[in-house]
Amino acid sequence: MNIPSNLARGLTLVALAGLLAWFVGCRDVVPAASGPREATSAATAARVPGYLLPEERPDSIALLPPPPAPGSPEFAADQAVYRKLSALQDTARWQLAARDANLKFPEAANVFSCAVGIDVTAATTPHLYALMQRVIIDAGQSTAKAKQKYNRDRPFEITGDPICVPEDEQLLRGNASYPSGHASLGYVWGELLAELAPDRADAARTRAYQFGQSRVICRVHHQSDVDAGRTVGQAVVERLHQDPEFVTDLEAAKVEVKKARKRGLPVGRDCRAETTALQATDPAQLQRQ
Repeated sequence: MNIPSNLARGLTLVALAGLLAWFVGCRDVVPAASGPREATSAATAARVPGYLLPEERPDSIALLPPPPAPGSPEFAADQAVYRKLSALQDTARWQLAARDANLKFPEAANVFSCAVGIDVTAATTPHLYALMQRVIIDAGQSTAKAKQKYNRDRPFEITGDPICVPEDEQLLRGNASYPSGHASLGYVWGELLAELAPDRADAARTRAYQFGQSRVICRVHHQSDVDAGRTVGQAVVERLHQDPEFVTDLEAAKVEVKKARKRGLPVGRDCRAETTALQATDPAQLQRQ
């Protein structure tokens, strides 16, 4: 029996609810229909399963080489970055990394607000809000095959060091590290927002880079995990642009972003503090250290 694609997407909702947290490796990553905070509307809840069917997602095994082997120069490079970023524990950048770990909506909708200069809410930008939720599935589950194949330990499992969100530790133990689902998602969000606000594209991409680096700062991913996640994210963006429903939603989001840019950010968002925190992991500054 042939099942229409929209019905097939709906049928995957229950399975995705149980699998997504494992594949993406993050806190409270569940479809919007699972709780009152996320279920902003019936329409949004119905859309959360993602745009791509499993067979349409990029193959992370085909895209990526194996993770660095212990004792290799590449693994030594991972360790060097880990030691450098470990110095940020208990700083403002560490605290920002902890906030970046949270993909629960509505909070996660505004990770890029300071970079792009908009407030993303279910009421004011419903298409963008739902789009950002849906691509969590596409970006996260596109890393699944490589995670399962390589089953790499996370840094804190090797070192015993504390992580930036202690309540995530139980979830992340035994949850494969390579590639990073968060970094894949950050890349996807950054590219989509760069497309929606071209004059803020550099800022959106910089924030996406830092969103990935937050995982290294938190000690839950190696640098090579994050780099590999970005590679997967790039493939996801390319594939999403071939999906008619995604393209339609992206066009609707463009209209919303234009209006949101006129409204600006709400009073109380401390973008100056975020900028200061992010400077601690500016690539140019790290190279000089």
